[in-house]
Amino acid sequence: MVIKKAIAGKLMALSKRQWFVVLSAVSVTFSVVVFPLKVLSTLPNQAESGVQQMNILQAIVLGFVQGMTEFLPISSTAHLKVVPVAIGWGDPGVAFTAIIQLGSIAAVLWYFWGDLTRIFKGATKAIALRDYNDYDFRLFLGIILGTIPIVFFGLLIKNLIPDFDNSPIRSLGAIAIASIVMSLLLGLAEQLGKRQRDFENLTMRDGVLMGFAQALALIPGVSRSGSTLTGGLFMGLQRETAARFSFLLGIPAITLAGLVSLKDVVEAGLSSAAIVPIVAGVISAAIFSYLAIAGLLRFLKTQSTWVFIWYRLVFGVAILGAIGTGFLQNS
Repeated sequence: MVIKKAIAGKLMALSKRQWFVVLSAVSVTFSVVVFPLKVLSTLPNQAESGVQQMNILQAIVLGFVQGMTEFLPISSTAHLKVVPVAIGWGDPGVAFTAIIQLGSIAAVLWYFWGDLTRIFKGATKAIALRDYNDYDFRLFLGIILGTIPIVFFGLLIKNLIPDFDNSPIRSLGAIAIASIVMSLLLGLAEQLGKRQRDFENLTMRDGVLMGFAQALALIPGVSRSGSTLTGGLFMGLQRETAARFSFLLGIPAITLAGLVSLKDVVEAGLSSAAIVPIVAGVISAAIFSYLAIAGLLRFLKTQSTWVFIWYRLVFGVAILGAIGTGFLQNS
């Protein structure tokens, strides 16, 4: 009894960070032991690369999922695959997922329109005056340079792995492992990051480094917002600054992905029955993306990212558990 009480006392004394380290180690061990190669060797269903048939209500719900998860550091790709599969709707398809991201782009343009016009006007004026030390010019160039890595690696993947959307890396198990790994990295960034620099102290170097962090989001389940927020914290940025710059940096990347997928879908042909649900999904994604952006920036002014770290850890372990028990197929 004395030993049990002593152990219980030590467990109660652990801080949330110590608990995170302990549970993270357990979850990673669980992932490796229970799902060694099976997770990465199961191909997703081949029919999931297009726009799947759905009704307006389903599209609105998926727009809600897209909007609430695109800008939170928890991976919209993971949730758009897991949520509909879990409730029996099936995978909505890579193309639908990319197209409704246009709603998220509309939201971020809407929210940051003032910042974007100021940066663009300032950069244009600086170029005309050849004032290349101007803050707006350096920020504008940082966003451009930061977009190059994800475009480069995206094209590289497309050329080297033509069927990437149907590869094992997009399976539920792989997404779960990515979620767990990113929770560990965000936890480290939260603990080690100095959080000293604000938005006025951003440099072109920050844009490039965060651009490489953004490129990690090409791996399903990583989360573009999550990888850039993690990178920003490691670089010593304040939480809100890292999130704000992440949103601005994501505009070119998400827009390109959405437009390319929209072009592919239009060329392949869309039935009239599919157009209305897609429009409903885009509008839904725009509304909830705006709410998510405003809410996250307000939240990070006074709070840490630990709620998202814990969520990602539990989310990943829950998916692996569901696969292990047969509740979900590793597709």
